[in-house]
Amino acid sequence: MEETRRPRLAWKIFKLFLVVLLVAFIAAAGGVAYVWNELQPPHKGEMVSFTIPAGTSSRDIADTLETKGIVKNGSFFWLYLKYKGEGARFQAGEYEMTPGMTLNEVIGKLNRGETVKEETIHFTVPEGYTLEQVAKKLEEQNAVSATAFLQLADKPPTALSEVLAGPLPTDNQVRHKLEGYLFPETYEMKKGSTAEDIMERMAEELKNKLSAIPDFDSRLKARGLTLHELLTVASLVEKESAVKEESPMIAGVIYNRLKAKMRLEIDATVQYALPEYKERLFEADLKTESPYNTYLHDGLPPGPIANPGLDSIEAALSPKDSKYLFYVTKKDGSRTHLFAETYEQHLKNIEESKKTAK
Repeated sequence: MEETRRPRLAWKIFKLFLVVLLVAFIAAAGGVAYVWNELQPPHKGEMVSFTIPAGTSSRDIADTLETKGIVKNGSFFWLYLKYKGEGARFQAGEYEMTPGMTLNEVIGKLNRGETVKEETIHFTVPEGYTLEQVAKKLEEQNAVSATAFLQLADKPPTALSEVLAGPLPTDNQVRHKLEGYLFPETYEMKKGSTAEDIMERMAEELKNKLSAIPDFDSRLKARGLTLHELLTVASLVEKESAVKEESPMIAGVIYNRLKAKMRLEIDATVQYALPEYKERLFEADLKTESPYNTYLHDGLPPGPIANPGLDSIEAALSPKDSKYLFYVTKKDGSRTHLFAETYEQHLKNIEESKKTAK
């Protein structure tokens, strides 16, 4: 009797095991099906926009994607990223995605940084432009108001000092405090940038250019100049030299005249002093009273008369040694100069230049 009961009990236990096994299998299958379903793309919908700030973790990105309807389940998407070894290369920025994209498509877009292209403005500031010319150009390109730009250039905000290459002049004779401190270059900036944004970008560019010049600080100190004085000399070179190769020679003449206590007598400083540019200066113009008029005043003008390019800055930093004190522009269209050590030779060069006039 006991032996008959044992097979029956064993059979019941076996059937119970089968039931438990079946239930476990069904549960596992259901779990797999659930996970698989949660990893499927949501139904297609309208495009949505979202921003991923710099430094956002992959877990937070997954939650954002769930909130925006790009993935069904942020937690499972994050686990999927861990399984695939993804998430570390995701790039910050503003994105546009459409619900219905596969997970791999979403991952690929984030890895490539396929962000929304912001509307931008492009503008080019030629070398030798004055701040007033820069302001006018920006207004013509509908970037900012010329008036607002110049007002800010006269009274720069405190925050701007952090990106400037050096301290601004305190001399109240300086026409525009930022003259010479905004680097001439081609720029691309976000549409809607303010006058302050543009100034900061241009000032930062000058700082970057100067820091890239080998031994800049020590060379400036060896020349016995402040940054403001260097930029002033560079602006004179920029206006006087139309040929790059002559810039160091013209810088040398400027330093020679300063050393000899001679007035610079540079026409470009008179042009800066005048209310409007003139194609030709007359004797009366040379008598215009202004601290910038180097025909009337000794030494350098109070500040730069334009925003110099890198070639002019480097020429002012490393002028060519010579005994020249004078130069005159050739009239042959080459825009090069004839140089002289004496005034007598200078007069001869003037006559020689006239003979080559076209």
